[in-house]
Amino acid sequence: MAKETTSEHLRAELKNLADTLEEVLSSSADKSKGELDKLRHKARGAIESSRERLGDSGERIAQTTREAAEKADEYVRDNPWHGVGIGAAVGILIGILISRR
Repeated sequence: MAKETTSEHLRAELKNLADTLEEVLSSSADKSKGELDKLRHKARGAIESSRERLGDSGERIAQTTREAAEKADEYVRDNPWHGVGIGAAVGILIGILISRR
C-alpha cells in the first residue's frame, strides 16, 4: 500500500510541475517582465520542490528494496531447501521459455 501512495504522490508532483511549466510557456507572450519574473520564480520553486520530493521518494524505494532483500535472504537461510526448490523451479521455467523461441 505504501508503494501505491508513493506512486500516486509522484504522479501528483509531476502533474503539478507540468502544469506550472505549461502556464509559464503558454502565457509568456502575453505577460510583462514583472509577471514573467513571477512565473519563472513559481516554476523554479516547483522544480526545486519536485527534485527534493523525488529524491526522498527514491531513498524510500531503495530502503524498501533493501528490506525485501534482507527478508528474502533470511528466509533462504532459515529454509535452505525451499530456496533450492524455488531456484530450481525458476530455472526450469526460464529453460522452458527459452526453448520455445
